[in-house]
Amino acid sequence: MTSDFRDGNENEYEDLAASHVSLGRVLGLFAPYRLRILFVIALIVVGSVAGMASPFLLRAIIDDALPGRNLTLLSWLAGLMIGIAAIEVALNALQTILSTKVGQAIMHDLRVRVYAHLQSLSLGFFAGTRTGEIQSRIASDIGGLQALVTSTANDLARALSTVAMTIVAMLLLDWRLALFSMLVVPVSVLISHKVARLREAITYEQQKRIADMSSAIQESLSVSGIILSKTMGRGEHLTHRFRRASRDVAALEVRSHTAGEWQWSLISLTLSVLPALTLLLGGWLTSMSVPITIGTLVAMIALQEQLLWPFEHLLELGAEMRTTRALFARIFEYLDVPIEITERPGAVRLDRQRIRGAVRLEKVSFSYGRAPEPTLKDVSIDIPAGMHVAIVGATGSGKTTLGYLLARLYDVGKGSIRYDGVDVRDLSFQSLADLLGVVTQEPYLLHASIAENLRFAKPEATREELIAAATVAQIHDAIAALPQGYDTLVGERGYRFSGGEKQRLALARTILRDPPILLLDEATSALDTRTEQAMAAALNELSKGRTTITIAHRLSTIRSADRIIVMQRGSVAEQGTHEELIARNGVYAMLVRSDG
Repeated sequence: MTSDFRDGNENEYEDLAASHVSLGRVLGLFAPYRLRILFVIALIVVGSVAGMASPFLLRAIIDDALPGRNLTLLSWLAGLMIGIAAIEVALNALQTILSTKVGQAIMHDLRVRVYAHLQSLSLGFFAGTRTGEIQSRIASDIGGLQALVTSTANDLARALSTVAMTIVAMLLLDWRLALFSMLVVPVSVLISHKVARLREAITYEQQKRIADMSSAIQESLSVSGIILSKTMGRGEHLTHRFRRASRDVAALEVRSHTAGEWQWSLISLTLSVLPALTLLLGGWLTSMSVPITIGTLVAMIALQEQLLWPFEHLLELGAEMRTTRALFARIFEYLDVPIEITERPGAVRLDRQRIRGAVRLEKVSFSYGRAPEPTLKDVSIDIPAGMHVAIVGATGSGKTTLGYLLARLYDVGKGSIRYDGVDVRDLSFQSLADLLGVVTQEPYLLHASIAENLRFAKPEATREELIAAATVAQIHDAIAALPQGYDTLVGERGYRFSGGEKQRLALARTILRDPPILLLDEATSALDTRTEQAMAAALNELSKGRTTITIAHRLSTIRSADRIIVMQRGSVAEQGTHEELIARNGVYAMLVRSDG
């Protein structure tokens, strides 16, 4: 990596990690399972204590049983070593099963927590974030923690326990040789820390590149992406772009695993020559008339062998856990995105049977982010219950933004929107969903059957209710003509159907909920003239007894509206019936002529 990466990206990462990650927050993920984790730790400690006895049994065999040719003592000591080995194996198997279950439960909790938090964010977050980036954080980043919570933490506890118990046994065996063996610890820990810090920063950059690659896949291999690629002849270009992204990921993958490899080699070399140095020290002490038995030396070497693997593994696990800080930083960053639209304590829950459907906007203003000019300025509209109001205007006039505010996909900056006299910010989310049915210009269909798509609005709906809603939306005959009827799979985003058919399916889905207020945002824009006329008649019938707000670009669809609101540069320019506005010869009349 270049110095730019080390200086720029590492600083960026350190700032992110410092603001979002703490040890207490990470440990908080494990807190709900503390009892099961304590039980696993107890199993690990018991196994380590049992394993600590083996070198002492080995010393007794070498110093007592074998020189004295005591077969009875030898049999007992060998039997105890076999029994201890069996206990260790059984305890290891049990703790592995338990820790894996706990780890997967923690992974599940974290995935659901991130998904639920993202569901609560406003439309603005998703408008400014790539879908592939979001998928990468849930799948790749959380998936990268799987080893930590299912095996690494367990291995770390086991290695730590083994190292601690082995050090105690070494001190009990011979404190001088034990202290000599411990001289390698400080240097090894220092080298491990430096390597881990380097790999941590590389891991953060690696996950960013994986997110880029995930976004490229999501964008270019969707139905829309394939159509664009083939019709533009850009398949080779996209493949080249993906190759470059994949090469960056591969290079970072290599660096994340090999950074500091020479330092690790130094640690391995030191640990490997330690037994030889210990034998040399033991021989020197014996020559200096310091009593050290052969059994003690053999047992010490056995303890060192028992210590070397878990100690080296402990250093590797420590470095690995340090790199997971980068993953936690990316996950917690999403969890720390503030929820802009919240349900207030004691939110109003309207009685569905008593909802009238009156809508009132009072001096509503709104801006996207830090835009220099507001998108809406002092918009006031009064819509009595049961009225059909159309909102029209040129592109950029603010009519779609008005629809977002009515559905509370964003909150108003100033002013208020009231349903039956209740501020939309005081309504419970469920009451707003029951109150308002929305059909957008770009309907979204799930990759499921037609029936499942319709029942997304009303899970308990009967087949007769599905047919009734589809009939009103002028789509039942087309569905009935399909070989599998309502069980037909719609495909990704409904690409098996035309734009008009998708809009009618989306309308049927909303009709199924029977909302007191309908918000139609260019809901008939993809219909042909004949279907549009038939659907207009159906909507007129459907609109009886309910409030209908139509946001339209094609003015031919709203001429029969009770009132037409004309938007211009974020404000209400004029309002009235079609005839009144034509007679006024203002903005609306100009729009009609241009629509002509």
